[in-house]
Amino acid sequence: MFQAEKVKNDCIRWIRDFFAQNGPDCNAVVGISGGKDSSVVAALCAEALGRDRVIGVLMPCGEQADIDAAYSLVNHLGIRHYEVNVKAAVEGVLSSLPKDLPLSDQSRTNLPPRIRMATLYAISQSVNGRVANTCNLSEDWVGYSTRYGDAAGDFSPLAHLTVTEIREIGMLLGLPEALVFKTPIDGLCGKTDEENLGFTYADLDVYIREGKMADEETRKIIDQKHKNNLFKLQLMPSFMPEGMTEGQ
Repeated sequence: MFQAEKVKNDCIRWIRDFFAQNGPDCNAVVGISGGKDSSVVAALCAEALGRDRVIGVLMPCGEQADIDAAYSLVNHLGIRHYEVNVKAAVEGVLSSLPKDLPLSDQSRTNLPPRIRMATLYAISQSVNGRVANTCNLSEDWVGYSTRYGDAAGDFSPLAHLTVTEIREIGMLLGLPEALVFKTPIDGLCGKTDEENLGFTYADLDVYIREGKMADEETRKIIDQKHKNNLFKLQLMPSFMPEGMTEGQ
């Protein structure tokens, strides 16, 4: 049985320990979308470090219909924040690519998250920061993240927690219910996460934790997605010349 209060407190201590070992005077830099994950991560960091050491970065790509949710979060927590519109940077890259390059739809979709992560690191290195990864176990399980985009970061509070569990923690943190239960949407393709995936996070979370899935076709889809995307969760493979060991 998930012990939300204990996990919340343990995670807050873990964040404190991370910063004690990896930058005692550093700030936590969090990309703020207005969804549950960035909201919970920002709130956990504020509890762990104090709100003065948490910096939120809002990164719309042109107009963002739900940006009010992101502002609601930073105002609720009372944290310093910046808004950086990444549209010009994204269009700059796209316009600079060779005209004869057959750019895939997936490349176009994944470019904004990668520009956003570059933005987070630009800000982080300017404010003595450490970048928070805001991915969760449910998304990572089926590869619903962009490698070197939202999947990057310096520390990851939610990597081993499902969507269902994160929502419980969000309520314990006193976050507005509208943010904790906001419909997950990537803001890039106009569809919700669950529409893109073809199944609900509730069903996925039960399958991850209990191995139960009523629909066999959905189980096969999840298993295939998990298998195809395991590489995203592993360190980059590196060649080791024969006879050498690490550090030589």
